[in-house]
Amino acid sequence: MAIPKIYDTALKQETALLVGVITQHTTEEKEREYLEELQFLVETAGAETKAIYTQKLATPDRATFVGSGKLEEIKAHVIAEEIDMVVFDDELTPSQLRNIEKELEVKILDRSNLILDIFAQHAKTAQAKTQVELAQLQYVLPRLTRMWTHLERQRGGIGMRGPGETQIESDRRMILDKISLLKARLKAIDRQNETQRRNRGEFIRVSLVGYTNVGKSTIMNLISKSEVFVENKLFATLDTTVRKVVIDNLPFLMSDTVGFIRKLPHHLVECFKSTLDEVREADVLIHVVDISHPNFEDHINAVNETLKELDSLDKPIITVFNKIDAYKPPVEENEEGEEVKVTLDDFKNSWMAKNSDPAIFISATDKINVEELKDKLYEIVVKLHNERYPYNNLLY
Repeated sequence: MAIPKIYDTALKQETALLVGVITQHTTEEKEREYLEELQFLVETAGAETKAIYTQKLATPDRATFVGSGKLEEIKAHVIAEEIDMVVFDDELTPSQLRNIEKELEVKILDRSNLILDIFAQHAKTAQAKTQVELAQLQYVLPRLTRMWTHLERQRGGIGMRGPGETQIESDRRMILDKISLLKARLKAIDRQNETQRRNRGEFIRVSLVGYTNVGKSTIMNLISKSEVFVENKLFATLDTTVRKVVIDNLPFLMSDTVGFIRKLPHHLVECFKSTLDEVREADVLIHVVDISHPNFEDHINAVNETLKELDSLDKPIITVFNKIDAYKPPVEENEEGEEVKVTLDDFKNSWMAKNSDPAIFISATDKINVEELKDKLYEIVVKLHNERYPYNNLLY
């Protein structure tokens, strides 16, 4: 009797090798931070990082991003360990992508492509899906020459193609048509959203902003007493969520927005600016910071740069330092050159001394100081409400 064959039908987790370049504009420490973030992005996308390669260069190689010797080293590792894909920490040019793919013969991604893949996984609403598709097409357009197969034709026939038109030209024209269609669709969605925002009436608007994966959605759930999706992954929240919140009989609207990140490609920022209209139109911003992250001050700067682009830095801002339960005191040198640990109280005092905006230190998961945050939020919202609607403040 023949023994039946058994096949493993479980999806195999893809393996990845990460590559970064330390240039004259970055330090080894900074590049290590970027690569740690890239590793988290890879994990969020569902793959496992097997190795990380870096190289010091004045500027990335124009042909292959890294030098030929380093590329040979990477190729040997890819073959030996049967790596599925190689991910580069910076955006690759079309020619770099083509040359590297030809040499390594595995899937090649850069940071932009990886983020787009994660966005595609998490897009739920029509607006987010349209934004992701638009960003993907804008990414693909200059890279058509490297595609293994041509795009599936969605239009064609007699009179639709010029004489001698190549497949790439046909695909390019099809993509440009689709980009125009998606932009028109986004404008229509924006108009609908604008109408919705106008119909929200006399409500003060509060918007949660911050770096990705800092706990904004958890805070949203605590304050609004609603269930917004929470996961320990980058960009778990892609669609803007708006909830009506009531504190001591005072109603206001709270929105949770997409998280920011360093080295986010410009065209991607452009595609998602309409999602950030909630930030532009908010009356109060709650800037959530993961104080347990060793680079949280860089994250603050990255968020502030985006807020500056959105002309939103002049709004009332409450800085919420979240995850105090996981805070690990960093070691710094004092004036005498001695190494001392910076306690949470030390940081609080120095932050308060340097900044005029209110700051609250909380743990959303352990519900520490959440009431203090609610009190501060109420104080600011009621002040704005009374200023804006002086004849409608009898309850407050």
